[in-house]
Amino acid sequence: MDFTGNLIALKSIWIKECVRFLRIWVQTLVPPAITMSLYFVIFGNLIGSRIGEMGGFNYMEFIVPGLIMMSVITNSYSNVASAFYSTKFQKSIEELLVSPVPNYIIVLGYMGGGMTRGLLVGLIVTCVSLFFVDIQIHNLGIIVLTLFLTSAVFSLAGLINAIFANSFDDISIIPTFILTPLTYLGGVFYSITLLPDFWQTVSQINPIIYMVNAFRFGFLGYTDVNLAVAFTVLTVFITVLFITALTLIKKGIGLRH
Repeated sequence: MDFTGNLIALKSIWIKECVRFLRIWVQTLVPPAITMSLYFVIFGNLIGSRIGEMGGFNYMEFIVPGLIMMSVITNSYSNVASAFYSTKFQKSIEELLVSPVPNYIIVLGYMGGGMTRGLLVGLIVTCVSLFFVDIQIHNLGIIVLTLFLTSAVFSLAGLINAIFANSFDDISIIPTFILTPLTYLGGVFYSITLLPDFWQTVSQINPIIYMVNAFRFGFLGYTDVNLAVAFTVLTVFITVLFITALTLIKKGIGLRH
């Protein structure tokens, strides 16, 4: 296929994925807004009033960037994991594999769908947060860049999960036992400077620490990690996950029986 054909294929896959989650928006877009509202009420108003400040900021202001990022992570991941596995389950993935569409277009198409849902949910949660706190913006460029890179990382991770999954239960194992713990321990609700030195060092193994802190810097100008390191981590993860997904699809691992 030529460049124009690849572009049409990419656009088709991306639009299909967007239509899929927008058609059931009550299930895909509304629940995250309700869940985050509960977080704002419980952790922000009730618990936050007792905590006072975190990192020199009102506790509600401190956790808002982390909660937005948490919604972006979970929705980017779950969208691609469920969508791609459904394609496998319905056997329609075979149509893509035998078509002249390059494998990287397939990866980019599904990744684009996951990123779109993640970014849209992030925007919705940001709008919800305005009812609870006046949002500051320290650096809009950092906010946008972190959002795009993070949603790309977890869209690719969701795709890899779906490739290996053999049942719908398999696509919930990673979010339940790995993604959720890493997110809650990723500095969403606290600054890692509160931890003892040993646990601060251990926390730096968690990649979500870098995503949350880079995003928080965009809002508050506050971060527990070096921004250059944070964006390096994000770039490395995107590169490794993209190559992995591309290789798995090329070899047909988990796709051909």
